[in-house]
Amino acid sequence: MHYLKTVIKETLRLHAPVPLLVPRESMEEVKLLDYDIPAKTQVFINAWAIGRDPLSWDDPEVYLPEMFLTSDIDVKGQEIELIPFGAGRRGCPGMTFAIIINELALARIVHKFDLALPKEEDLDMTGLGVCRKLSLLAVATRWSSL
Repeated sequence: MHYLKTVIKETLRLHAPVPLLVPRESMEEVKLLDYDIPAKTQVFINAWAIGRDPLSWDDPEVYLPEMFLTSDIDVKGQEIELIPFGAGRRGCPGMTFAIIINELALARIVHKFDLALPKEEDLDMTGLGVCRKLSLLAVATRWSSL
């Protein structure tokens, strides 16, 4: 189950449920890096870009769940490097439920089925955003009882 949790974290890092989080409004004037943000400015947080930030991640475009085996980073909004559900008061209220349901569903599928690509078909990962450009086809074979 520990590795399964890392797979879910890495999937959420690369494919946040919503690429742009709920808009926020700055309460006071702020200087962030070289930008002056006036008070009362609507700000959008780009979770998609944060998950692919080369300053935070080694090889940000590579799917590598093993990096979370030795990391304490979690999806609960405490670390800015990984906020697929947002953070603070504007964080997703269903985050805990969603994570538990994803873990349960994925664990049951992996436990009961052997998944493979259809014969003579390559995995095409182009056109990824919120939705895939092309459908992902997998052949699920139920494990036989011994």
